[in-house]
Formats: sequence, C-alpha cells, structure tokens
Amino acid sequence: MTVSLTLDNVTAHYGSTQVLQDLSLAIAAGELVSLLGASGCGKTTTLRLVAGFLEPTSGSIRLGDRDLTRMPAHQRDIGLVFQNYALFPHLSVRDNVAFGLKQRGLGSVERKAKADTMLERVGLSAFAERMPAALSGGQKQRVALARALVIEPPLLMFDEPLSNLDAKLRVDMRVEIRRLQRANGTTSLYVTHDQEEAFSISDRVAIMNAGRIMQLDRPEVLYQRPANSFVARFVGFENLIDMTVTERNGASVKATTPAGASVFLSQDVFGAIPDRFVLAARPDGLAVTRSEDGIPVTLGIRTYLGRAYQYQCMAQSGTYLGNGPLTEPLEPGTAASLVPVPEQCCILPSDA
Repeated sequence: MTVSLTLDNVTAHYGSTQVLQDLSLAIAAGELVSLLGASGCGKTTTLRLVAGFLEPTSGSIRLGDRDLTRMPAHQRDIGLVFQNYALFPHLSVRDNVAFGLKQRGLGSVERKAKADTMLERVGLSAFAERMPAALSGGQKQRVALARALVIEPPLLMFDEPLSNLDAKLRVDMRVEIRRLQRANGTTSLYVTHDQEEAFSISDRVAIMNAGRIMQLDRPEVLYQRPANSFVARFVGFENLIDMTVTERNGASVKATTPAGASVFLSQDVFGAIPDRFVLAARPDGLAVTRSEDGIPVTLGIRTYLGRAYQYQCMAQSGTYLGNGPLTEPLEPGTAASLVPVPEQCCILPSDA
C-alpha cells in the first residue's frame, strides 16, 4: 500500500541545542523527496525522527493514517538504506536480503522465493550465495537496496547511500535507485549533501539550512527560480547584486546599484519587479562586453572554460563573475561592462 508522509511543525533538540525549528513537510504517496543541505542543516535529524531513532520535542509525524510520533522504531515498518550498507557479514547475500522477511515470520520457502525475485530485479541473482566480503561497493549497496525493498515497506528512506562509492558508480546507482523506486511506487525520503545527486533522483527537493526548509520544489524550479538568496547561492548563482528601481517606463525599469551603475530590465521577462530587490545571476547571466551599457567593471583573472572565457570583474559595488565570448579575449585590467542576460538571471527579495 502506497501512503503519504507528513511532518507537522516538528521541533527537535539535542540537549539544549535546537536542530529543527517548526519543520513541516508533506510527501505524497509514491513520491521521492530529497533533503539537501550542508552538514548540520538538520536533514539527517529529520530522517532519524521519521525512523524512530529520535523523538521530537514537539510536532507530529504521520505515515498514512498512522501516528509515528512516539511509536517505537521497530514498529514503524520502514525500509532503510544506509551509507555503510549495514550488511550482516556472516550471512550470504540471499540471507541478508531475506532477513527482514524472517523477522516478519515468513517461512523459508517463501523467504527464498521473494529474496531471489528481488535479487533478480537488482541484477545480483548470480551472487546469491556469496558473502558480503566478496562484493564490490556497488554490489553491497544493491544488496542493501534489495533488503529494504523486499519487505514492501510503506516508506523507504536513504541516508547518504552513495557517498562511499566512486563517481561513476554513484551515477549508475542513482539511476538504479530511481528505477526501482518508480517500479515499486514506494514513498521515499532521501538524504544527501550532493546537489547533482538530489536533483537527478528526486520528484522534489527540500533545501535545508539551520533546521528549516528554505525552499521545497521540483529540481527545475529550484535551479531556475530560487526563492531567496540562500537557495540562489546554493544552486550556483555566484552573483547577487543589490538594486533599487529608479525609473519605471511601462514594462521597462531602470535599476541602480548602490554605487550608481544602472541596467534596464523588462517586467515582461522577470514579472513584477519591486522597488528594492536582488539581481541573481550565474556567470553565464552577466555578459562581459566592451559596450558602455551595463555595470562598469575592471577585468581581473581570465579563465578559459571551453565554451567561454570567465572573468573576475571588479565593480564599485562588489566583485562579480561574468562570461565573455571566445572570439574576443580581453586582458586583465581592461575596462568593460556587465550586461544581464535575462534568461540566466532571476529577481529575489531584497535582503535588507
């Protein structure tokens, strides 16, 4: 049975230190949501609360119509996939996969049949009799995934499951996890610090900081339309420029930096632009040009990227990164301008 997971105003402490603050999160039945953030942001604490390894200070946790808030961990019937695999070294691959079925009282014939079916689905049928010590890291993680899935849990949770694997194996395994999760339709909560991993595997991603969710949305929306400066920095908007609208002319606005440099922006492109805002741009979003339009800068270090040159750009209002064409390399010390590329920029609320 596919069910939803709901956390409602959950607060948690380690001793006197608050690690989650009124966190609310709703995961639809069959959806995979990732918690993404740096160490200490609260993502692993959230997973531990759902698993039953910690109790919240306040708030509630529900899985379908079951209240998990104070329920013991062993009664929650949740599938867990850990960073370190957590396989039993003295059991064969088949017996590792069948372990949860044995705990649930299934007979040996049914356990073997279910375990063998799941091993076939993860491509490990030929390894059923092997011991974990004889497996590679990727094979061990497949066994851990099979063990979690074979009990047909209403909720599957992943705690940094790929961080011990090499780069190529991480890519292969995240594709495999997504394939199996979709095939089973299992509601899933995935914890990672890796942005690419979270974006590639998730229906939605929650970016966390200091025990709070800063933005929860589809990866495409997070990448293109961050809700605030924290999320913008997190997803690669290196340039955050404070601006004030000084003129309005129909859909066009003239916006000025604190140092007095001005650019023209279209509300047909950006939507309604408030009087004070932050212009957020990746280096691709600030075109380095000899034109006198835009934000005047002096160019610093030039870096060859293959598709463009990237420049460190010193302006009166700060230091930015902008990209220029390969056809016209400019030398450090050159006076130039930064012109926003609308489709590579976004408007954020002012931090002031």
